[in-house]
Amino acid sequence: MASAPTTSPRPRTDRPYGAKLISLFAKLLFTGRKYSLTDLSGSLGCSKQTVLRLIDDITLAYSVPIRDEIVGKRKYVWIDRVGASELASEPAALITETEHRTLQMCRAFTEHLLGPDIFAEVERAVEKSGQHLPPGVSGGEDGAVGGAGDGFGVLRSGVIDYTAHEDVLRNLITGLDRRLVCEVRYRRLGGDEAKTFRIKPLKVFAHRESVYVHARLAKTPGKVWRTPKYDPMLAVHRFEKVRLTETKFRRPAGYDFEKVMNQGFGVWNQKKFWVEMELTGWAGEFARERTWSPEQRITELENGGILLGFWGTSEPEVVSLVLSFGGCAKILGPVDVAQNIREQAVEIASAYAVI
Repeated sequence: MASAPTTSPRPRTDRPYGAKLISLFAKLLFTGRKYSLTDLSGSLGCSKQTVLRLIDDITLAYSVPIRDEIVGKRKYVWIDRVGASELASEPAALITETEHRTLQMCRAFTEHLLGPDIFAEVERAVEKSGQHLPPGVSGGEDGAVGGAGDGFGVLRSGVIDYTAHEDVLRNLITGLDRRLVCEVRYRRLGGDEAKTFRIKPLKVFAHRESVYVHARLAKTPGKVWRTPKYDPMLAVHRFEKVRLTETKFRRPAGYDFEKVMNQGFGVWNQKKFWVEMELTGWAGEFARERTWSPEQRITELENGGILLGFWGTSEPEVVSLVLSFGGCAKILGPVDVAQNIREQAVEIASAYAVI
């Protein structure tokens, strides 16, 4: 059986020796962590012998106290930051060990939403933050090899690979920061071909396993302007191109993302509607653990289930939610949404009729 393909970015092997030396020095100095030669070889894209040569050069050229130890069959190295502080003034401890671990947790939880280049920037920032820990604190737990970041991870099934979309994301963020109108080429889900138009990016945000941009449409020179019914909510992975223009825009007065977006269930903002459904079994337990919208209501039922009421903003997403609960859910309203679900349930049953 062929092995499953991996989406992890390969380490760059074309970097010059000097760049690898600087990268290794920064990693060891800023984190205070213990790294195995295997880990360093993988992150630097070179052999273990080259890593040892880099360590020798750092030690001899800069008199930096690099320590090492054997754990099991692996050799680990780290910079003695207490000794290193005698060579240069130690910066003030601006963050606590708990704060540093929180940064590492956030880094791990968002890795799947970032391409390798953007994630590398986050990695460097977290590593640099380790320099602002008190001497003798490495961010690890009880002196264990590795750092607190080793305790966090993310389940990747069903995630989107954003590697090919890094330029799009960077341009959107630049447009947002500099208040520049962006000309975009975008293909909506189910669309036959991409369309070109202009937007004013207002907020880049994550929802479940995807990254979106909330924006307002901007006028395109030479085209008739029609006021849209809704502000566009665009998935980053569906952009084919984002070009920064020289046209500046003003951020809408009083713009509040929380008030605009987090008012109901669904990422697509349509007309709000009140949803009521009866949930039994595991679905009831699952729903009790979560907040579905502001002003939601949960009423306990005699059969052990619940009556759940919440605001919806996207009918397709509410329909998808109800169907995901299978036979443990029965929607009571709105009537048209219940009818939609009934029709889809009939189609599903028909698809499996021949089995």
